[in-house]
Amino acid sequence: MPKRKICVVVTARPSYSRIKTALTAIKEHPELELQLVIAGSALLDRYGNAVDFIEKDGFEIAAKVFMVLEGENPTTMAKTTGLGVMELTNVFYNLKPDAVLTIADRFETIATSIAAAYQNIPLVHIQGGEVTGSIDEKVRHANTKLADLHLVASEDARERVIKLGEIPEKVINTGCSSIDLAKEILESPTLDFDPIKKYGGVGSKLNWKTGYIVVMQHPVTTEYQEAKAHITETLKAIKKLDIPTFWFWPNVDAGSDGTSNGIRTFRELEKPKNIHFFKNMEPKDFLRLLKNSKALVGNSSVGLRECAYLGVPVVNIGNRQYRRTRASNVMDTNYNLEEILKATEKSTNTNHFECSEIYGKGNSGKYIAEILATSELTYSKTITY
Repeated sequence: MPKRKICVVVTARPSYSRIKTALTAIKEHPELELQLVIAGSALLDRYGNAVDFIEKDGFEIAAKVFMVLEGENPTTMAKTTGLGVMELTNVFYNLKPDAVLTIADRFETIATSIAAAYQNIPLVHIQGGEVTGSIDEKVRHANTKLADLHLVASEDARERVIKLGEIPEKVINTGCSSIDLAKEILESPTLDFDPIKKYGGVGSKLNWKTGYIVVMQHPVTTEYQEAKAHITETLKAIKKLDIPTFWFWPNVDAGSDGTSNGIRTFRELEKPKNIHFFKNMEPKDFLRLLKNSKALVGNSSVGLRECAYLGVPVVNIGNRQYRRTRASNVMDTNYNLEEILKATEKSTNTNHFECSEIYGKGNSGKYIAEILATSELTYSKTITY
């Protein structure tokens, strides 16, 4: 029997860590052939050049799709997605996969879903059924309706996808494969590298061995005009807190220019001595950095997923993760200097939490590969009610 060709499209820095162990399991499965497509901001240096880490990990790339338009506003998001549909359509036509896998809910992932579904290629969607704010909420559920097989990360997500009219047998709770990496870190948590020596970055040299926090804050696409004001409140709070801080650059979204401009302006004018900035890290290094931190501050889903498993205290700012399932490690706050400062002070003085398995037990990658090898692959469906 010929191997099933599974085409996985990675479009952004965080998507790689979400799918890395599943990519390995697909690559190693005797009945599967991995066709890896790297697209969007995952190819761009200004957003961390995730493709370098992917190639370093030994994955062969079947195609690269350059599709990101400059501007970081709602119009360029729409145009980037449109360009993605056109380019990915050609990629799928040439690769002729047996199934295409799209990841989660970033705005450009709908391009993968449209290009596959319109060509009658079975579409597999990872991490559907969750709840958040911004354009991610709409894109996630749109991906669900275009997809034929749903590999969700939690039980409540599974229930939600079924309520959207999907066939229950086609909705499987695999957990999140990023938890597989978190499990490895939990089993070997020692921070065995110097982040600044290994990854460079810009900003002050920190005495981080006395304790530090991590910040990762992205713009909210429905509030993109306020991105600079939002990030400035966090910058002021972290400077005032005066704890060594590793700060990561935002994703490409509407408002990224405002977030980036806010960071650069603050850095030049205020010259904070307690902050060092990075574009990206290898997934395991990043999780190890998180595990050894006092807290994560910002609005990244890593605070609700991997940090829940690792037990890291999290200060979640604003609406980007609105209503997403969370464990007891998360404290929510608004875009307000004093609120952020107070919540961060409390979190940094809190012990790490017990491991939460709401997003999986650390065995998702191999489970996903086995499902892809054995499930019936279809491209036609009807709503169940």
